[in-house]
Amino acid sequence: MKATPLLVLFAVLTAWWNRGEAAGKPNIVLIMADDLGYSDLGCYGSEISTPNLDRLAKGGLRFTQFYNNAKCGPSRASLLTGLYPQQGRIARNNLNIAEVMKLIGYRTLMTGRNGGLAGSPVKCGFDRFYGLLDSGCCNYFNPGLRRSGEGEPGRKYPGEQRAWANDGKLLQPFTPEDRNFYGTDAFTDAALDYLDKYGREDRPFFLYLPYTAPHFPIQARPEDIAKYRGKYRSGWDAIRQSRFSRLVELGLVDKREIVSRRDPNVPAWDELDEGTRDRWDLHMAVYAAMVDRMDRGIGRIMARIRELDIEEDTLVLFLSDNGACAEDYKAFKTTAPEVPPGPMESYRTQGAPWANVSNTPFRKFKWWLHEGGIASPLIAYWPKVIKKGGGITRQVGHIMDLMPTCIDVAGGEYPASHQGRKLAPLEGRSLLPILQGEERRGHEALYWQFGQCRAIRKGNWKLVAPHPNSRLGIDYFNETDAPKRDGDKEIPWELYDLRSDRTERNNLAGKFPDRARELAGLFSSWSARVRK
Repeated sequence: MKATPLLVLFAVLTAWWNRGEAAGKPNIVLIMADDLGYSDLGCYGSEISTPNLDRLAKGGLRFTQFYNNAKCGPSRASLLTGLYPQQGRIARNNLNIAEVMKLIGYRTLMTGRNGGLAGSPVKCGFDRFYGLLDSGCCNYFNPGLRRSGEGEPGRKYPGEQRAWANDGKLLQPFTPEDRNFYGTDAFTDAALDYLDKYGREDRPFFLYLPYTAPHFPIQARPEDIAKYRGKYRSGWDAIRQSRFSRLVELGLVDKREIVSRRDPNVPAWDELDEGTRDRWDLHMAVYAAMVDRMDRGIGRIMARIRELDIEEDTLVLFLSDNGACAEDYKAFKTTAPEVPPGPMESYRTQGAPWANVSNTPFRKFKWWLHEGGIASPLIAYWPKVIKKGGGITRQVGHIMDLMPTCIDVAGGEYPASHQGRKLAPLEGRSLLPILQGEERRGHEALYWQFGQCRAIRKGNWKLVAPHPNSRLGIDYFNETDAPKRDGDKEIPWELYDLRSDRTERNNLAGKFPDRARELAGLFSSWSARVRK
């Protein structure tokens, strides 16, 4: 007990020293979209208007081979810990990114969707937090409302309203007084408020902004939807081909590559009648409006950073937590089938056909470990360091690399132990050498596992086992339920050479069985190691 005051004094002096040491270090803004596809930004081939992210790309660096973990929870776990999600055990064997950045002397700020933390962000290393406390989705216009297809329209069910928080204050149900409330704008406004309060401090800041957009339910402001209404009447086949051509033109996809085939569960646009085409045009118009609104929010944040005269030495990173989502609104009990997508009363998803477009040129979607599920855009913008704007790198990166990157950029080190706990060493590797225009020592191999899906990438070889239910959540065109999962039956591996076939069209497992067995063995060893 006598030592307690000394320990407190030591902690205070350490924090003071770290804060002084941190002065002059770069600020870091880490922005993550939710369910955004690889080609959903203008600078990645899209027709959606994203001038602010395009500006960051023009002045920064784009990655062509950056990976997430195919699903929100696993991706957030890796981002926050620098580990594979299977190693998480967040409260026991590691520190999260906010805890480490605070040790280095940073102000730690977060607004958006929580996820991957063992509790409230303000109890897990963040100085400030505003946003969706629960992992998952919520109504963009009224987070306290969830719509049910059964019973009274708009009825609220106890326990179903997603919890929000403002720092340590729990808001549940959260029914905003502002009639103009829109979730994406609210997160942007909170970020701007943080910048106003802390942007001029001598102490650098780490701002983590995980938007919920464009995650379902797809809802957007009417004026934003009107901007895109009718622009998708040419159909998903034509838009997909247009995006692929643009990706090739931008140099993000090799001109020798071939776009993946339209998903077999998606019909040709020409097979649909005019009424169905009009309904699907609205789906994508709403989705595009959500991406557009997020981009404008990022533009407001960057404008404030410029006003504060801190743009030159602020690292901005932008990515997505997984590929675009093919889940069907019929898969949810909380549906409003009679209400078209867009308004507060609706509950719809983007849908498999347009998700197939969002993930151009790749196969599959969120949940799957084919490239369509795990390939993410990554934009890095840092004028002080990235001198040659508009660059493209084909070096391979992974979402677990972001934590060691932030630590490296801040000039810190990840501790081997903390408060008597031995910490697992980081699996991620810093991307800083790439930002500096150098070749980095990459991962010998990368591994993924989600449910029954498994994958490993070593060099240009990728071994992947698909989801046993090929129609998971995407049964749009008939009233039957999607086929049941195939139990625990072992799913056969597929083998691809990503150097010549990143769209995974040609399964080479039969042609190179020894290579497939080698990679499968590595996967088994990894799986046993990370679960110890």
